[in-house]
Amino acid sequence: MLQRVTAYLLIFSLVSVNFSRFFVYAGFELNRNYIVTKLCENRDKPAVHCDGKCYFAKKVKQADDKQASDERQSQKSLFQEVFLISSTDIQFHTSLLQVISTPYDNSLPPTPAAVIFQPPQLG
Repeated sequence: MLQRVTAYLLIFSLVSVNFSRFFVYAGFELNRNYIVTKLCENRDKPAVHCDGKCYFAKKVKQADDKQASDERQSQKSLFQEVFLISSTDIQFHTSLLQVISTPYDNSLPPTPAAVIFQPPQLG
């Protein structure tokens, strides 16, 4: 039960990040009267017919900037420092750089696809 709730919560959080503009627009539409009367910069100028669009544009720009900064932060967190520069030489951390050996069996026959598909012979 806890795993299912956690899975739904993670799915919802991933979807909500991608639809941040939609949530800003929905909030604007639901609170349009309040935004027009209290938060709009042009509420004293009815000839402009802003109707809260200036506030909406600011909120969309904030959401886009937040999403861009979150993407930059996630890219920075993916970067791992592999080496330290001390004086003039570079020292690599052996704990981060490990060679993983994978066994390879040369005794296996070639696959049928390798026998059929060969490059054309020139000459």
